[in-house]
Amino acid sequence: MIRRSLLVAVAAALLACRGAAPQPSPDSLAAAEAAFLEARTGADRINVRQARGQPWSDLLPAYRAARQRALAAIAAVDTLVLDAAERAAFRAMGEVAAARLLADPAPVVGEAGESAEVSCQYDPAALLHDGGATVLTARIMACYGRHATRIPYRGRVLDRLTIFGLLGTTDDRDERERLFRALGPVWQSVNGDNTPTASPWRTLLAARAAGWRDASLPHIDRARALGVPPDSVERWLERVLSAWRAAQPDTALEPWDWYHYTGAASRVLESRAPRARLLPLNDEWYRRLGADPAALRIQYDVEPREGKYPVAYTTFGARPFRSGREWDPGSPYISAAYRIGGLDNLVELLHETGHAIHIAGIRTRPAWADWPDSDTFTEAVADLASHDAFEPRWQMMMLGDSVSLAEGLRGKYGGVVLDMAWALFEIRMFRAPGQDPNRVWADVTGQYLQIRPHPEWSWWAVRGQLIESPGYLLNYALGGVLTAALRNRIASERGSWLAGDPGWYPWVRDRLFRYGASRPAAEVVREFLGGPLSPGAILADLSRGKG
Repeated sequence: MIRRSLLVAVAAALLACRGAAPQPSPDSLAAAEAAFLEARTGADRINVRQARGQPWSDLLPAYRAARQRALAAIAAVDTLVLDAAERAAFRAMGEVAAARLLADPAPVVGEAGESAEVSCQYDPAALLHDGGATVLTARIMACYGRHATRIPYRGRVLDRLTIFGLLGTTDDRDERERLFRALGPVWQSVNGDNTPTASPWRTLLAARAAGWRDASLPHIDRARALGVPPDSVERWLERVLSAWRAAQPDTALEPWDWYHYTGAASRVLESRAPRARLLPLNDEWYRRLGADPAALRIQYDVEPREGKYPVAYTTFGARPFRSGREWDPGSPYISAAYRIGGLDNLVELLHETGHAIHIAGIRTRPAWADWPDSDTFTEAVADLASHDAFEPRWQMMMLGDSVSLAEGLRGKYGGVVLDMAWALFEIRMFRAPGQDPNRVWADVTGQYLQIRPHPEWSWWAVRGQLIESPGYLLNYALGGVLTAALRNRIASERGSWLAGDPGWYPWVRDRLFRYGASRPAAEVVREFLGGPLSPGAILADLSRGKG
């Protein structure tokens, strides 16, 4: 997952905070961008301290000074002498300054122990009335984080990701069911008893939906940002999910058994990727692709700790910038919590490192040194190298053992189709928010994944993105379509890289990563693919597993 700035967005007017503007200078844009970069890097460093649960107030004086210099420098730009590209860069800086550079950092929801300080026994309607949707979102997320990271289980304390990993590797069916049911407090923290007024999530969805129109539903803009017609998204999801079902035996599975069914690769290879080897394996693979994490100064924060944000993510630790003739990669930061090893956690780490090498590969002016405008694009390119871990050839080379191609593809696409099911669930809930979410989820997973319906459970509510980022799961779902298309295009241009390819990263960086926010993602994708995105590549890849 990507994590955009952790600072509080402030809708303050930029001009009101500048004070007296200096006299314009015709060559002041470069100075403004340098000051802007310094301020953003100061904010990035505070973000990392916050994420680590470390004190950060000592960084505030330097950040505040850099912020004032940036605001003054932006005010000094003589826009009359700028060409079209320079004007666009100037506008981009102004938008970021108005949104994120006018306030001091604030505590981050769900981190630094905040979730331990709030009560999870509350009336969601009353909280919404008193504090609005933002306050209700923060409370749901804090309680979700508390329960997702501290799950008591038979004398141990587990977390959500550990339980999902164990579901795929535990052969005892009764034990799998116990593990799955242990997630109950997690989904109950989100959906309560599933009644419209007592469910925190249903209360929040109704409040959000009151401000939505059909043209502004959360998934619409995400599709448009990738150049995908919004009315195609649901059909694409249904088409890929139908292809998945057609390739599987016609057998209904309990939810805990579904994870086991798709987890054959995880079971066979569990001992080959113990926790102590996750980082070495991750680093070795990216070194073979010409993206050495040490050279790119990637920061890894993967130890579990109390109060840590419950979803793995990557963000800027410092912005990339040009230093003379060379590019400094900045210092991307990855946050995760791994109590156990295994293929699933290795793949997630490879995915987050995919985000980090994307950040490090940005090669554009400071005004646009940011994530692209499409989260779907960003999630998709993070999997360009992580999906290699499901290929038998890669497994044999990196892990010394492998599974069959069919088992590898079930492991690869089990997560993708589950994300597609979640995205389809959200789209259907957005369209008619008054529905029973348990029933909608049971219908989607029963029809396409052959998971036995359990409308009495809210097990859909185990994803933090559902709480704080409506529609975000479409990034993973539609991202699976895009990842397959991009990987297919790279292979057609360069051939297979499964044995390693030191030129892979520079080649991909210069065609996909370097633009940052300077070009629309839809334009980058269309140019790279040589045409519009379609689900053809993922359908062809799924067909490799038939039989």
